[in-house]
Amino acid sequence: MAQFKEEPASTSDLRGLLLDYLDLYRSVVAAKASGVSQEFLTTSLVPSGWTPGGLLNHLAHMERRWLHWGFMAEPVDDPWGDSEGEGWKTPRHGASMLIQQLTDVGRHTREIVESHQLDDRASLGGRFATVAEAPQLHWILLHVLQEYARHAGHLDIVRELTDGSTGEEG
Repeated sequence: MAQFKEEPASTSDLRGLLLDYLDLYRSVVAAKASGVSQEFLTTSLVPSGWTPGGLLNHLAHMERRWLHWGFMAEPVDDPWGDSEGEGWKTPRHGASMLIQQLTDVGRHTREIVESHQLDDRASLGGRFATVAEAPQLHWILLHVLQEYARHAGHLDIVRELTDGSTGEEG
């Protein structure tokens, strides 16, 4: 099972707090996806058709889109590679590989955030073409954090419907 992180303590270090909350929600998502079957990852239980594997793939792509391609304007192969029609693409990777993708993108995010100020604007040339479009780093982090929290809740419901598992740790 993936290593679950505890909720961060109160601190005046906003940068560290945002990063720690991102790590927390990544660990919640990883715990929900640990030890599940390939069938669980590729089966939808909801009318919209998303799958748990598609959701994990979406989270990795979403974080890369916002921090790597968006904030840093780094070249990213297929930034919208998680999209398929009006939904998310379900990869054929197992849970451990999908969790590793989240871990890797999270490590790179931490490196980016620790080397910038929270009020720095996104670089131009990647996702953003004009200064008016380019959000500040703190806005991006809050957006990415809410995506993780929202989708952790989705995974929680699917796990409960599938095997009765509840709670943040699995």
